[in-house]
Amino acid sequence: MSPRQRTYHDPLHGAIQLDRAIPAEALAIDLIDLSPFQRLRRIRQLGPAFLTFHGAESSRFTHSLGVLHLARQALHHLERLHPQLEEQRVRLYAAALLHDVGHGPLSHSGEEMFGLSHETWSARVIREAPSVRDRLEAEGRGTAEAVAHWLSRSSADGPGIQSLVSSQLDCDRLDYLLRDSYSTGTRYGQLDLDRLLAGLVLAPDGSLAVHPRALLAVEHYLVVRQLMYRSVYNHRLNVVCNWLLKRAIAVARQLGPQQVWTDGPMADWLWRADDLSLESFLDNDDVRTLYHFSRWRDDGPAELRDPCERLLNRRLLKALDVRHLSTTQRLEALALAQREALRVGLNPDGCCALQQGQTRGYDPYRSGLRLWDGDKLQALEASSRLVQSLTTQEPWAWLLHPQEVEHTLRAKLQEPQT
Repeated sequence: MSPRQRTYHDPLHGAIQLDRAIPAEALAIDLIDLSPFQRLRRIRQLGPAFLTFHGAESSRFTHSLGVLHLARQALHHLERLHPQLEEQRVRLYAAALLHDVGHGPLSHSGEEMFGLSHETWSARVIREAPSVRDRLEAEGRGTAEAVAHWLSRSSADGPGIQSLVSSQLDCDRLDYLLRDSYSTGTRYGQLDLDRLLAGLVLAPDGSLAVHPRALLAVEHYLVVRQLMYRSVYNHRLNVVCNWLLKRAIAVARQLGPQQVWTDGPMADWLWRADDLSLESFLDNDDVRTLYHFSRWRDDGPAELRDPCERLLNRRLLKALDVRHLSTTQRLEALALAQREALRVGLNPDGCCALQQGQTRGYDPYRSGLRLWDGDKLQALEASSRLVQSLTTQEPWAWLLHPQEVEHTLRAKLQEPQT
């Protein structure tokens, strides 16, 4: 029998103590001990970002405990204002803890590599993994389905407290901004956490809102999120690593099982992803995936060896910022990089790419935040010029190329246009 109390000493939040005398916390302890949750110890929170920020080694396990801790704090605050929320405690703790249980190897990078959705798989693990489902159902029939529904992308009709798990100001984002800033050694992710949690209220329609007294803290949080995207998540080397990961998986899939060695679970992930069993899904993690990369680097076909070797030995591609160029000019720059790579004897498909996208600090159209002072309810962006400015999309674009052509490429791109 486990001790009544259990303490996890977290580098961010200090001692996270759970007590079996509290039913929702007893549930959390049991869920943590199950193998689907323990698997999260073997999945890095920031994927390949450890190749850029050497301290970025924290796991989804650690992050999920942090989300549970923050959700518990937020609920305790809201319960003082709305005692009826206590009946949602079991579902909230389970959803906060299990929200990432469906992540694949290397977290979000794995989603891009294999084309899977962690929200979809989190819901499936909750519904189908016997150990998880049965423990949730022990809290009451329908609990597993309710928790899975809270975590599904299509869920929009849950109670306001569901926003503590999935919204633009949820405990998931609060923890990962703090944790990612801590582990990468950046200082952008500092938040006024106490003021943010104390500012949470329920609007008259039951949805989660923010009291105006916390507006400055929310503005700061949204700016921090934007800065973390610019400095960490969209860092040029992180973009390079993600592209190399996707390249390796795409090449392995294209070559097929006759030319690429795999074990059983990885074969399912590569060539039977549309019909992936729950067992095969849970069998894959960072350890298994990176072991395959090591095998492919040593024994795989040449076009598969190259991206694996570049990643494992950190012989990364270069990245040139081309966001100032027009769409046509970016494509011309890519064509130039490909020609130069070919000229020096490299395969352009394996070392040249254009990676681009857009980010914005706040999206008013996706569960937009609202201010509620007990009398007036209004959209956050209508009350803050700063937030309004963060709704503008900010483009980013990187031209990936091998070091062998960097000097020539930069020189030619800096030539005046004629």
